[in-house]
Amino acid sequence: MQDKNLVKIKRQIQEIKQELQTIEEMRPGSLTRQYHFPREKKGAFYQISYTLNMKSHTDYVRKEFVNDLKQQIKDYRRFRKLTKRWIGLAIEYSKIIGHSPKF
Repeated sequence: MQDKNLVKIKRQIQEIKQELQTIEEMRPGSLTRQYHFPREKKGAFYQISYTLNMKSHTDYVRKEFVNDLKQQIKDYRRFRKLTKRWIGLAIEYSKIIGHSPKF
């Protein structure tokens, strides 16, 4: 039973590694549309807000880069989800075998 669990965990980690290789550009943050005149909803512009090295940042984004940035944010979230899963599996694996694994 223990060997089946180890094989399953190793397979899942390998699948995560393969999926991580498909990720290209990524960027943390939230993209929002703001307005210079919010009441009239006029003068729209985009901003990305993110935290890096425990510092908050906000940058303006040109309209022509919005779609690319949305994909980068989506890929970053996917990266975070996959690495979190990988770490959980590695911890589970090490508990079964009694020491740190080498993948």
